[in-house]
Amino acid sequence: QVQLVESGGGLVQPGGSLRLSCTASGFSLDYYAVGWFRQAPGKEREFVATLRWSGGHTYYGDSVKGRFTISRDRAKNTVYLQMDSLKPEDTAVYYCVAGNGLILSSLRNGDAYAYWGQGTQVTVSS
Repeated sequence: QVQLVESGGGLVQPGGSLRLSCTASGFSLDYYAVGWFRQAPGKEREFVATLRWSGGHTYYGDSVKGRFTISRDRAKNTVYLQMDSLKPEDTAVYYCVAGNGLILSSLRNGDAYAYWGQGTQVTVSS
């Protein structure tokens, strides 16, 4: 059974940090792009970051570039999202995603990813 299981969300003050984890099971991540999208209430889904599992190349949304870092542990089949300098506007449900054989132009399109986790809430507030 294919599963993406996220963890690590929570409440943090502005300027703080959180690390999200996503562990994949039931399939090999080779040739997959694995990453994160987010959605805040009343807003459209937004691309956060993704990486190509095999080569490790990373891609970021403009609003998080320089503050968030995506990485992977191949032995654990896990992708991480280190979020630093968090802002209230980062508040959202964060979803882990995986998609096979995505071309460059599809990486920022949520519809291109076949697998989605259940989501984890991140709240940035004082």
